[in-house]
Amino acid sequence: MPKKVVTGNYAAAYGAMRARTRFVAAYPITPQTFIVEHISEFVNNGEMDCEYVEVESEHSALSACVAASGTGVRSFTATSSQGLVLMHEILPTATGMRLPIVMAVVNRAIAAPINIWVEHNDIMPERDSGWLQVFCDNNQEVQDMVLQAFRIAEDKRVALPMVVNLDAFILSHTVEPVDLTEQADADKFLPKFTPPGHIIDPDDPKGLGVFTPPEFVQESRWQVDKAMRDSVAVIKEVNAAFAKQFGRDHGGMIEPYMVEDAEAILITMGTVSSTAHEVVDELRAQGKKVGLIKLRFWRPYPREELRKIAERVKAVGIYDRSESFGVAGPSFIEFRNAAYGLSVPTVNFIGGLGGRDVSSADIRFMYDRLLETAKTGKVKRDVVWIATRGVEP
Repeated sequence: MPKKVVTGNYAAAYGAMRARTRFVAAYPITPQTFIVEHISEFVNNGEMDCEYVEVESEHSALSACVAASGTGVRSFTATSSQGLVLMHEILPTATGMRLPIVMAVVNRAIAAPINIWVEHNDIMPERDSGWLQVFCDNNQEVQDMVLQAFRIAEDKRVALPMVVNLDAFILSHTVEPVDLTEQADADKFLPKFTPPGHIIDPDDPKGLGVFTPPEFVQESRWQVDKAMRDSVAVIKEVNAAFAKQFGRDHGGMIEPYMVEDAEAILITMGTVSSTAHEVVDELRAQGKKVGLIKLRFWRPYPREELRKIAERVKAVGIYDRSESFGVAGPSFIEFRNAAYGLSVPTVNFIGGLGGRDVSSADIRFMYDRLLETAKTGKVKRDVVWIATRGVEP
């Protein structure tokens, strides 16, 4: 298995190639553009056998993927920020038609003000679109999760589209050593796509995504909800199968660290998880009982797993790289729902918006606040904006 120093964008493109994707819709937007550009190079070099279509917008990109996937073809695209916003109309279309499209989203702030750096406010509005969503915190995970995403999405128990999230620039343009998967190994892990029975077939005419009266829509929504819930078991199975074959276990729904005897834990998504991991080691060396949960899957949300851990700690912090304006961070809101009925004090930390660095000092501050909360049992402030001018932390 070759090891190569590559960007997160390259890792995503390489994963799509090794997945034997047969249709790619390409439209540029910073900082995603290099994903589809790398794929164009693979196609041009004869390394990837797929229909590569340059479309006129992100809306068209996902529309084209819906059409291709609807005919039983493994399909992939990628986008960021405003591009994802433009796609919004088509995301629930792919869901309702039960099409296992995989899309890489390089998370970037939404204007205004105009900003090209990392923020999670582009993907958060899509949490109710019916797409499975995973967040990566290193380039190895990006490549691996594109492969896993196809296997999860194409499982008959799921049959839903899936997003692989990676932080803008921190992963997309930063190089790291990655074990690039050989084609034979990828083929062993990811079988040839067997389309579901409802695809468009001229020899077996049927309607797909057609106008539907009220008598049937509610049942369709229930089926999507059930598939999302059933996907938890599939995600765990696929993670275990991947770990067995490749020796890399990314943790399934969540990746807990030092939580067994922790008094205070921090829940993170994306690249902040790596920095937090180091801070936990540092604080543990000082005798402080802190732990970390890397929240990998945002949809489906790992409610039961998080609740079991929250039941035995004295304070929980949730880090958000986004904000549901006037309320709190989306991850904090979701956790409070999961922890309903528990008495554990909970604090929301918001920071890193628009690409601002989240330093080790920032994370130490979060843990200090959580340890203080664990000691007193009282929350000083439930929503804390980190390193924000004019705002008391």
